[in-house]
Order: sequence, then structure tokens, then C-alpha cells
Amino acid sequence: MKTQFMKKVLPLALLAATASTTAHASNWLMLQGTEPTNQAPRAKVWGFVQLQYQQTDDTKLKAGPYKGKSAAFNQIAPQLSSSSSFNVKRARIGVRGNNFPLDPKINYFLLAEFGNNGITTGKNASQGQLTDASVTINHIPGARIRVGLFKTPGSEKAMQAIGVYNYINFTNVVDRLLLERFFDTSTADTQRNGPVGAFRDTGVEVFDSFNLKGWDTSYAVMIGNGNGLARVDNNKGKDTYLYLSTEKVFGNSKGPRRHGLKFYAWSQNGKRTIDSTEKNRTRSGLGTTYFDGKYRLAAEYITAEGMIYGGTKGAGLPSDGATFSVQPDQAANGYYVDLGYRVVPNFELNLRYDYLDSGTKTNAKTGTNNDEERQFTTTTVGAQYFLNKKTTLIANYEIRDIKAPGAPSAAPVHQILDSLDNRIGLELRVVF
Repeated sequence: MKTQFMKKVLPLALLAATASTTAHASNWLMLQGTEPTNQAPRAKVWGFVQLQYQQTDDTKLKAGPYKGKSAAFNQIAPQLSSSSSFNVKRARIGVRGNNFPLDPKINYFLLAEFGNNGITTGKNASQGQLTDASVTINHIPGARIRVGLFKTPGSEKAMQAIGVYNYINFTNVVDRLLLERFFDTSTADTQRNGPVGAFRDTGVEVFDSFNLKGWDTSYAVMIGNGNGLARVDNNKGKDTYLYLSTEKVFGNSKGPRRHGLKFYAWSQNGKRTIDSTEKNRTRSGLGTTYFDGKYRLAAEYITAEGMIYGGTKGAGLPSDGATFSVQPDQAANGYYVDLGYRVVPNFELNLRYDYLDSGTKTNAKTGTNNDEERQFTTTTVGAQYFLNKKTTLIANYEIRDIKAPGAPSAAPVHQILDSLDNRIGLELRVVF
């Protein structure tokens, strides 16, 4: 798939790079990496806060080495110390701008996280973590250059600003395949060795956006460390990122909730060091979004090869001694379909179905079957009430299920997975 992707994407990217008409795009690449020419302030302070409450039934594990104890998948992240909790999930503040007298073609973007989540937890993490620090040089027509720490080009749900996310939690396929956790070993760690990757990397990106016969068409090519937030690389292999999108924008809408029909494809490839050896990590995907009038649709298909996050042993808690697992040579694929309907302008109903088939290759340890395979499905019923354009109330109910189709019928894993609860969530989000 990767070879076919490269053959299709690169010619289109080169075509886009040579087009002469500049579009006033407001896609994620442009929204997060550029500023309006001669309009943006030199320093604009901004941010957002997400206050959450989430709860499960706290069903105890029915089998396995941690039978009778709390299950990790029924606890509230990131501490996993309770099945019901209020949480300041995200509290971010940043500053961005351009139009300096010395050079108006250079802009910058700084952002820090002070909430309680995967970014501010893990070994050596602190509740005050830099998430973005980048400078964009807009001197070359058709090839803007962004340098520093920032969101990598890829999945729509990874690039989308969290301040306009339509749900409380990520889908299984985004959470387990794209929200990267970093460990030193594949089976012996009880905590991450740092913050989660947060869909970001430190490196150099060349990108731009163009109006091609009425379609806002964008490309991005990036090289990065592939080693998480605000850290230097830990091996000689660099991650490569490729991205291409085209969107028909409806009317004069703009900004993070603009109306349009969009198609996109992306690919990421790199190396990771685990158990003191280097392993491949490859991700790719394609998808579409639609938003106009009362209706909103998003769908995406994602594949993964190499390093796959495997959760905790027996679904136990790290505080009970359960270690995390990373499958170094596995494969996975999954998708989501997300629907939204605006009943009235300030009230939207949401329905999302997501599926992840993880560990689809033969278990390299046993060589006999797919006993590492886990099939995750979640149906999320939700609603959003927009108090104003920057304040939103969100309610979600997640119907969750996990199967182990490759495990023997008498294996304890089936009872362990039967311990999984549904989950409710409430969120108040304010953007300033």
C-alpha cells in the first residue's frame, strides 16, 4: 500500500507545488502553520480549557492474573486510580503571530499544556509541558518551511484542533495506533518513559495550499525525530511524513468548522528503539469529511505495521504490578464513521462507530495462531450544545466491546475482556 501511495501522492504534490494560484485556505496545515498576511498581530495569546467527568461501572476483572481487581480499561486515565472522576483534562495556553517589521514573511506558534493527561504524565513529565514551538518561513512560493515541534501531517483526527473536537475520547484506532506511548522495553515497564507523542514531532516540514480549479489542495512532506515531545532523537533513523488533501469549500465559510467536502491520504514511516533494538513503525490512512447545513460526516481507514501498543498485562493496573506491552512486529487496521446532525444552530446530535483489528499477524512468539489479536468496537452516542461560538457542553455514552477471536475458546482472555464496561462522559470546553 505504501508504494502505491507514494506513486499517487508525490506527482500530485509536485503538481500542487508548481501551481501558481495561491488559495486562502483554512485547513489544518494552514491554520496551525501560517498567519494571514499583513493581518495577524505580532503576539496573540490564546488557549482553551476542557473540564471533564467520566464514569464506568468499575466491573472487576473476571479472570487472569489480576482476577478480582480493578481493570485498567474501566479506570479513568491517566492515573487509572478511580472509575469515576472529575478532571481538568486539558488547559493549554499559547502565543502566535507574525508581521514583524524585520521580516513579515515569518510567523511563529508556541503552546504549552497544564492539564492532567498523557502529555503531563509519565516518567520525567511535569504538569507544564511544551507541546508546540515552531517557526514558519514563507519566503519560497509553493513551499513554506516549518521548523520545530508541532503536529505532524496525518490523520484528520490527529491534526484536528482539540478545541473543536466533536467527542470526549478518541476512537480506538486513533488512540491505540496513532497516540504513541514510549517505553524502554516491550514487556517489563509499569509506566511510560515520557509524555505521549500527542501526534507531534520535532523536525522540518515543507507544505503549502493551492486553489486548483475551485478545490483547496494541500500537500506536506516532513522529516522528524519520531521520539516524542521535546526530546532529541534516540536513534539514527528519522521519521518521514507525507500528506495530500483536496477540499471543495462551500460558500465563504472559513476557520476550524468551515463547510466543505474533503478527501485526504497520508503516510508515516519511522524507526523506534525498544529492548535496545530498532523496530519499524509504519502508519497510513485515507479519509473524507463533509460538513454543510445541518449535516456533518467523517470517515477514515487506517493501517499500521511494526510497533503496536498492546495495553497492560491481563488488563491489570500498573499499581497492582501489571506491566505494559508493546508488540514490536505486529499489524493492525481499523476505521471510524462519524455522523453529526444540527437539530438547531446551537445543538448537534452525534453518532460514531469505530472498529480496530489489532494484532492481525501470527504471534511471533508462538508461531501457531493469532492469539494476540484483539477486535475493538465502540459506538458513541453524543450531543453538543454550543452556549456560544467558544463555549461548548458535550455529553457522550460509549458502548464498548473487545473480542479475542484468535484465542482458544477456554482461554481466560475471553472472561477478562467480558469485564469491559460502557463509559459515560461530560465535558465543558472553553476556548479563549
